[in-house]
Amino acid sequence: MNPYYNQDYTKEQIKNILLIIQDCIRRDRYSISINENRRENKDFINNYNLSTAKRKDILLKIELEDFCHSLQNTNLGFEHETLYVFCPQMRLFNFDGEEELVDIYTKFNIIDYDAGKRVIAISFHTRNKPLHYMFR
Repeated sequence: MNPYYNQDYTKEQIKNILLIIQDCIRRDRYSISINENRRENKDFINNYNLSTAKRKDILLKIELEDFCHSLQNTNLGFEHETLYVFCPQMRLFNFDGEEELVDIYTKFNIIDYDAGKRVIAISFHTRNKPLHYMFR
């Protein structure tokens, strides 16, 4: 496993992190990155015709057992941020209408600011690398 990945967490710690993430999602205090650097996210959304409501539903169905690891943000000026990776499996319909079981790689950044917390799903796409689940 990558030495930059951190799995030094208890179930209770990840449960609390997931509660924060999903609370932000329920309150619509989240976004999914689909800028020019996040082509995979945009392609995933388009390939599975994921409406805003469906994306939100997927994110709210993530469970404790889907946690893989955290890592430090490596982008200049953001090194203080911790990113959390979860990879749920969901049944989705592809562009041709065929049902598939898909591993969805999600990477979250929890932002604290004056008005509270906000979550950014930096990654939201099909898994593209091997992962180790912490609680499976």
